[in-house]
Amino acid sequence: MRVISGTARGRRLGELEGMETRPTTDRVKEALFNIVQFEIPGRKILDLFGGTGQLGIEALSRGAAHCTFVDQRSDAAALIRSNLKLTGLSSQSRVVQGDSLGFLQTCGEQFDVIFLDPPYRADLLERAVEAIAAFDILREHGIMVCESALDKVLPTLNAPYERGKEYRYGKIKLTIYRKTGRELHG
Repeated sequence: MRVISGTARGRRLGELEGMETRPTTDRVKEALFNIVQFEIPGRKILDLFGGTGQLGIEALSRGAAHCTFVDQRSDAAALIRSNLKLTGLSSQSRVVQGDSLGFLQTCGEQFDVIFLDPPYRADLLERAVEAIAAFDILREHGIMVCESALDKVLPTLNAPYERGKEYRYGKIKLTIYRKTGRELHG
């Protein structure tokens, strides 16, 4: 598992032991960042189910202003900190060890891009998507990127949230949600 592009390009990231964490494959990660490449520079990112931290670290490497990582497991939070140190991106980040859904209730801030890649077998993804909309933590014109199993059906949200395109990569699906707002002029 490596950083694909940006300031930390080519750096190998540490991985968690065991099968509890399923890192995003390089192929899917590259596709994901091709989809959101113009959403990243200068933006505030949330990597909600951090795992190894690779999605948030990739975003930081590509010019994101700040990333908050959340993971319930203490070994995952420690690994994210280690991977941030390895890539020299610690100063632009915050690592929270705690329940992801609990974090959404209490964070009190908004993000431009939110990565959601929870364990596939749980209903965490649906609950997180609905909680993000309920607590309104996605900024206007923000984007949520959800990684799931191909057969996962994700919820339809009320305006100003809208489910966008789905991308399929073998048994994996990426689903994009956007928060609409006033038209951007410029």
